[in-house]
Amino acid sequence: MKRGSLTARVLLFASIWVAVALVVIAIVISQLYRSGSERAFGDLLRAHLNSVINAVTIDSRRHLSGRPQLGDLVFDQPGSGWVWLVEPLGGVSSPRLASISIGEATLPSPPVAEVPFDDRYLRFYRSTDGFGNQLEVVETEVELDNQGRAARFRVTANRDVLEAEISAFSTNLYLALALFGIGSLLINAVAILYGLRPLDGARQALGRIRAGEADRLNGSFPREIAPLAGEINALIDANHRVIERARMQVGNLAHSLKTPIAVLLNESRDMTPAHAKLVRAQAETMQAQVQTYLDRARIAAQRGSVLARTEAAPVIERLVRVMAKLNREISFSADIEPADAVLAMETQDLEEALGNLVENAAKFARTNVVVRLRPVPVSEGQAAMFRIDIDDDGPGLDETQMREAVKRGRRLDETKPGTGLGLSIVDEIAAEYKGSFTLASTASGGLSARLTLPGLKLDG
Repeated sequence: MKRGSLTARVLLFASIWVAVALVVIAIVISQLYRSGSERAFGDLLRAHLNSVINAVTIDSRRHLSGRPQLGDLVFDQPGSGWVWLVEPLGGVSSPRLASISIGEATLPSPPVAEVPFDDRYLRFYRSTDGFGNQLEVVETEVELDNQGRAARFRVTANRDVLEAEISAFSTNLYLALALFGIGSLLINAVAILYGLRPLDGARQALGRIRAGEADRLNGSFPREIAPLAGEINALIDANHRVIERARMQVGNLAHSLKTPIAVLLNESRDMTPAHAKLVRAQAETMQAQVQTYLDRARIAAQRGSVLARTEAAPVIERLVRVMAKLNREISFSADIEPADAVLAMETQDLEEALGNLVENAAKFARTNVVVRLRPVPVSEGQAAMFRIDIDDDGPGLDETQMREAVKRGRRLDETKPGTGLGLSIVDEIAAEYKGSFTLASTASGGLSARLTLPGLKLDG
């Protein structure tokens, strides 16, 4: 996908959203699971503690007695980290009661000032046993009779078990969300590409219009962009009507002026030679001027057309062949690269501009004329441009003469036929198409006419 593509932009935003959403979901679910597991872990400890409390009493010898049965073999496995422990307090002279899992080891207890009892007279803290297990401890103190005899009850659980369960859940959660995210991205990509296909179809239809392969946006478009396609077709139709109207008006004006000028030319034959020459010269100048302004009006009416396109190679090669037949003493050649260059202008305007330049080069060349076409380097995003150089090996012009040559009606060599309008017409055609026209000297001292014109960059 090209840079700046709407499809790429939507896919990028969708991918970022899916990635961010899945990361947030993973963190939230993981934290919720941890909170629930911690809460369940604490509830389990309290349940075990209550079972131990209910199973222990003081006998007639003032000894602790009882054997809690918690229904879990981990309390009988040494080093498991799961322990229950009952220790006598003041007024009770008795050995402690403990689960098999603790053996003869002791379990340190922090001062009450450091970890106080809560409102249910319970306190939770963490510790480490001799086996390196991280323990979660719940502790309370309970009076066992009405004589104030009490004992400290503690139950521990191995936090490593809890952390292992949380880690396993998180791993499975991340894997599931990753697979879900990849699937979502693929589905989003397919949905976006399918949903934006009509826009790509519209782009291709516009490309066919610019390439001259069609004159309308043809195809079935969804209702979201159907109005846009309709407006573009309406704009193209309006453009056609403007161009045709301009051409008709130009033709009418040319026809209305053609007869009066022809009458003046015919009448000049019956005049005295001096008057006839003057009238004929002025009529011919008037005819050339009228034709120039008519051509300029026609170009102005056509320059905004999106359908204006001309393949450069056939026009240049045809012009070179014709000029070679008319000027057999001069060698004409064409050097076109790329061979499929397409100019964004009307064929007759290109023919008129090049015809004036090649004809002018033929008048002053000694042995050869070369017509060369090359692309002009442009910045990214700018329209394509091509430069056509018409080089001759004639005497050339100095800088002052070059500036004078493009002025309307100026003829630097009165011995050559013409009205002095050719180069100015070329300059006006280039300007109307937002191009440029300049004169320069060749390496051999001849004249190089350089015409820069807009082009089309066709796909494929």
